[in-house]
Amino acid sequence: MTTVSNIRTYTAAEVIRMAPVSQAPSGVCFATIGETGLPASDLERMCGAVPRGVAAAFDRKAFYFVPLVVPEPDAEPGPETVLIAERYDIAHGDRAVCHRNVNTGGAQCVFISTKLMEDRFSVAFEFFINAAHAFVDTVGISAEFNALVWKQVEAGVRGETSLDAYELRRAMFNGKAEREAVASAVAVTDERAKTEYLETAFSDSVAIYMLSLYLDVDYFDLREREYPLIAAPALAERVQKVAQMFPHNPGYEFVIHYRRK
Repeated sequence: MTTVSNIRTYTAAEVIRMAPVSQAPSGVCFATIGETGLPASDLERMCGAVPRGVAAAFDRKAFYFVPLVVPEPDAEPGPETVLIAERYDIAHGDRAVCHRNVNTGGAQCVFISTKLMEDRFSVAFEFFINAAHAFVDTVGISAEFNALVWKQVEAGVRGETSLDAYELRRAMFNGKAEREAVASAVAVTDERAKTEYLETAFSDSVAIYMLSLYLDVDYFDLREREYPLIAAPALAERVQKVAQMFPHNPGYEFVIHYRRK
C-alpha cells in the first residue's frame, strides 16, 4: 500500500533562499528550517566546536540542519532535485538520507537530516564527519599524523576508526592481517588503498576530536557492529595528535579520561 504524505516539502534551492545563514564564532556558516528538534543554541555550540584551523578551509560552504533530506530517485543531487521535508513523517523518512551535498552558485550547501538520527550524539557525529571530510578534501593529509598511523599499522594494532578505514586497511595488504603481513615482509599491495586509508583515518580522527569538544564521548559510544573499533590507547594517540595540530577554540575543553571513577 502506498503511503501519502501531507507534509510540506521545499526544494534545496527554496531552502537556500528562505533560511537565514548564521555564523558561529568558529567561522562555520549554518542555517536551519523546519522542526529539527535541536535548539538554536545547541546548533551554534556544535558549529562553534570546529577549531578555527579547520573551519578556515570551509570556503563558501554552509551546513543546513533540516528535519529530512529526501533526494529525488535517479536524479543527480542539485538545488531542484533534493527535497527538504518540514518535519518528520514515515513516508518521507523511508526515502530520506543522512545528508546530501548541493552545489549552487559556486558554493556548497551540506544538508543534514536531524530527524533521521536517534539523538543529539548521532546528529553531531554526522555533522562532524561531514566537516572533517570537507576539511581533508581541501587541505589533504598530514605527514605527522600519517607517521603515527603507520607506526600503529606496523605494530598490528587491532581495529579501526570506521568501516571504510577498516576495509581499506585490509585492502592495502590484499586482505592479510597486519601482523601476518609484517611478519612475512609482505609489502603494501595497493598504493591507492593506502592513500585512501590514510585520508579516511585522518578525517575520522578529526571528526572524533571535534565531537569530543562538543559532547562527552565514551569510547564505547563509537563502536559499531560491522567492524572492530580501534583499541582505545591507539585511538587516544590519534585524537591527541589532532588536538595538537588544531587547538580547540575558547570556551571548549579537550580531556581524555582513561578510566571512570
